[in-house]
Amino acid sequence: MFKAAIQKSQIDPSIIGDICVGTVLAPGAMYQARSAAIAAGIPVTTPIQVVNSGLMAVTAVANQIKAGQIDVGLAVGVESMSANPDMGSPPLSEEILAHSTAKDCKEPMGWTSENVANDFAVTREEMDQWAAASFQRASHAQLAGFFKSEIVPIEAFSGAPGSKERTKVTVTEDDGIRHGTTTESLSKIRSAFPQWGGKTTGGNASQITDGAAAVLLMKRTKAEELGLKIIGKWVTTTVVGLAPRIMGIGPSIAIPQVLEMAGITANDVDMFEINEAFASMMVYCIRTLKLDKEKVNVNGGAIALGHPLDMQIATGLAELRRRKQKILVTSMCLGTGMGAAAVFVNEDFD
Repeated sequence: MFKAAIQKSQIDPSIIGDICVGTVLAPGAMYQARSAAIAAGIPVTTPIQVVNSGLMAVTAVANQIKAGQIDVGLAVGVESMSANPDMGSPPLSEEILAHSTAKDCKEPMGWTSENVANDFAVTREEMDQWAAASFQRASHAQLAGFFKSEIVPIEAFSGAPGSKERTKVTVTEDDGIRHGTTTESLSKIRSAFPQWGGKTTGGNASQITDGAAAVLLMKRTKAEELGLKIIGKWVTTTVVGLAPRIMGIGPSIAIPQVLEMAGITANDVDMFEINEAFASMMVYCIRTLKLDKEKVNVNGGAIALGHPLDMQIATGLAELRRRKQKILVTSMCLGTGMGAAAVFVNEDFD
């Protein structure tokens, strides 16, 4: 991803003042990030830092530029959930486990999805309907070639589970989209968590996926000096907290806050990219915020494309350019009870 970002932008990597990598599950993430950057041809003089999400990586770099600390920065989100599956919380202290709210931070994400569905009267049918729409939109976008401009071919290794034999393959498109998915077909999938409510399934929850994305940010005058096309502008980001047991509804709190910070309303927004961790939280957030469903995850979301925890901005800006629209809001829930949202503006109408 480092190599692709440099090649696509056609910049001298020595002008990058800092790199910020968003990743959640990888052990030793700093070792991997630093060594990969050097191997990609980025000078050893360029520092790197690791944070816990791709949006926070973008925000960190943007704020460094805004503060005048650097002129150019690279933000990356990356997750290999096949290599580093979410194994849940490590052991917690007795003091934490005795706290009625803090102890919920250790609970599985599926439990939080069922809590949202049960607490806010979200039905299995509503969840399957949204999930079907996600698959259908992603299928249409992929078959129409909408994703091609934003995807960089990546070499990876493929092998059967449990086998030591691996084959090098080139990945050129998302491989989690199930073409032909309908609400009816999803309704036949058994519950993943019957012990907690039984509405969440493998069909209406995000997929475990590997993925990466990169965004090159720089001061406007620097981009103009280098003759680079400015494709978009970061406006602001907000992060909020909420009860861990219903962490999925984070976007319903973060989005109104970021809109107020940007001085706009939901009616001013052309597209919303909201992470589809579970269909339960999507149904709740859209209902609560009274969002136009036709503006939300227009080319599908994490239920169809996968949820590597760190990407939304690249695909949102690409679709804004294709539609010749202007304002994008991205948002996500965060495990342990948080939500984040950001506002971006498209500037590429060619």
